[in-house]
Amino acid sequence: MLHIECPWCGFRDDAEFHYGGEAHITRPDPSTTLTDEKFSEYLFSKTNTKGLLLERWCHRSGCRRWFNVLRNTITNEILEVYPVTEKPSSKQGKETYERNWRRKSPPKKTPKTDEVK
Repeated sequence: MLHIECPWCGFRDDAEFHYGGEAHITRPDPSTTLTDEKFSEYLFSKTNTKGLLLERWCHRSGCRRWFNVLRNTITNEILEVYPVTEKPSSKQGKETYERNWRRKSPPKKTPKTDEVK
């Protein structure tokens, strides 16, 4: 069982929260038209990090506010909790933030086997 500290309500059981995916990533602008390729990159290109990951969570059974969490995906230890309007303040959080490739732009694709000459 995971206990998450809501910045506004305090520690609660994970059943009260909703996972919102990676934090600090570039999300597509809904007013623009995306190609199928770009939209599928956004939907399916995940880091699946083993180790520290910045995540978005919503306290759906409490204050219903969104916040960010720095969590170790191996141990489920939560190292930092902070509002979505801020960046992480811990050393580990800052390093994880800088390392996140989805915050900038997707990685270059590797050529398919039939495209390699």
